[in-house]
Amino acid sequence: DLTLIEDLHTSCLTFFLQFHSFRTLSQHVEAELLSEVRRATPQTRCCCSGESSCSPEPAQQPRAHFGTGPQQKHRTFYEFRTYCILPDQNAAFLKLTNEKIHLRTAHSELVGYWSVEYGGLNKAFHIWKYDSYAQRAEVRATLAQDPAWVSEYLSKALPMLTSQDNEVTYMVPWSRLQSPLQEGGVYELVSFQMRPGGPAVWGKAFQAAINAHDAPGYGKLIGAFHCEFGLQNRVHALWWFESPDHRAEIRHTAHHDARVVAAVRNNIVNLDSQRNQLMLPCPFSPLK
Repeated sequence: DLTLIEDLHTSCLTFFLQFHSFRTLSQHVEAELLSEVRRATPQTRCCCSGESSCSPEPAQQPRAHFGTGPQQKHRTFYEFRTYCILPDQNAAFLKLTNEKIHLRTAHSELVGYWSVEYGGLNKAFHIWKYDSYAQRAEVRATLAQDPAWVSEYLSKALPMLTSQDNEVTYMVPWSRLQSPLQEGGVYELVSFQMRPGGPAVWGKAFQAAINAHDAPGYGKLIGAFHCEFGLQNRVHALWWFESPDHRAEIRHTAHHDARVVAAVRNNIVNLDSQRNQLMLPCPFSPLK
């Protein structure tokens, strides 16, 4: 059929023209892309001729850096211990500890020992200082073989407790362990659960918030600690006040201090939760 042959010829011609146009367009686009790549790629120079090298060195690939903030530069750490005491044994436990604590402090340094007054009931909180993990392991091994410690204290104290917990902490790099302005008074332990990321993410804002409170007319910062073993991204601030009422007055003042308010607002964006305890130093506590 002549009509069928003409239609077939027309279709073939149309396909050829479309293919030729597409190929021409593709070549044009390819040339444009290649030109863009060449303009975006820095040229390297041959060290001997000064001309562009035919085999340029590969561009340095970007690398991800996992920031951790200021690193611990010494081995000294502080063990936080919390003992929960049977309600009817609280007074007896503290009395026994007062009488026998010398058996324990003969082996390592006690920083402070407190009874929790507000923010918890029937709890004892204490801080021990160690120069290394090896020292702590040696102390524990020695205590286990100390008959006086085991028979006169440990065997009597353990039945009075419902639980024990501990954390290993380091002083943050910008803090040093301080003494209270005077003996007596109360201590507040404020624990901040920060968002994941570590000091590289929230360290500066946390430091600014703490320093804003550690100023004349406010509380006395005893130390700021970063948890190493326990809850991660947890930091503690230990404060001293003349009395619970003195602490309440300072808190009221801080609410109207624009400098403190601004620092706190910058810090809370990195904060998940916060907990505090007001504590009374025991008679045998080095920090009183």
